[in-house]
Amino acid sequence: MKYLLFRLYGPMASWGEIAVGESRHSALYPGKSALLGLMAAALGIRRDEEQRQAALTNGYRFAVKVINVGHPLRDYHTAQAPDSVGKFVYRIRRDELVLGKERLGTILSSREYRCDALTLVAVVAEEDAPYSLDELREALLKPRFHLYLGRKSCPVASPLNPLVRDAGGFGEALDSYPCGALFVSNWLIKTARKEIAAGGTLTDAPSLVEFSREDKNVFAYGNKPVRYYWEGDAGDLISQQSLTRHDQPTSRARWQFTQRIENMCFGKEEC
Repeated sequence: MKYLLFRLYGPMASWGEIAVGESRHSALYPGKSALLGLMAAALGIRRDEEQRQAALTNGYRFAVKVINVGHPLRDYHTAQAPDSVGKFVYRIRRDELVLGKERLGTILSSREYRCDALTLVAVVAEEDAPYSLDELREALLKPRFHLYLGRKSCPVASPLNPLVRDAGGFGEALDSYPCGALFVSNWLIKTARKEIAAGGTLTDAPSLVEFSREDKNVFAYGNKPVRYYWEGDAGDLISQQSLTRHDQPTSRARWQFTQRIENMCFGKEEC
């Protein structure tokens, strides 16, 4: 079976959970709605295009390999916004601040982020998938809209490096993905140039295919268990726990989601 594989890394990420009141919590890894939103942004699908969003939701299954959940960060956030005035709609932010000046109030919220989190993603296309995995790969390489890790304040910090590969299951696909070095030092560049002295480009250097020394130190790679999360049949992973997540989109335009069942198991990486 074919799998689309890519990585998600950034200095900050925020994978939204159920929001009640002023608290905006973040999950430890991206859920289905976040991954669908990322793919939709790459393809240029807008939130109000209900049919295209529904086709995307029903057309793919995901698995994630969490190498590092990152460090938690909480932001005490304040914003000014006017209250509603009948059926009047503030079209832009300037309208809120100018036309609604007399009705401005302060909104308080607490927002959670994950710092230096690293996740690998595997995608499987169902029979009725609207796009092939190769088309999705091209979209991730040249996205129509900007790609974010949950919030606009959380841009992607390294190339997604999407690949389409054959594998016997989610586990094999994720474990065989060449992560590549995220932190590239001068020493690593010198080593890579020695490896290709006989010919080739830097992308062919073995040292740049895997994590660098700095990566392994930052992510404590090999010292902590990794986690696998997937939906449906993984093929080669045995579920140790079933989780209920409320991240199955039913309407992007109305921000409505329903629950789904997700499987999880632990694994161990070898340095």
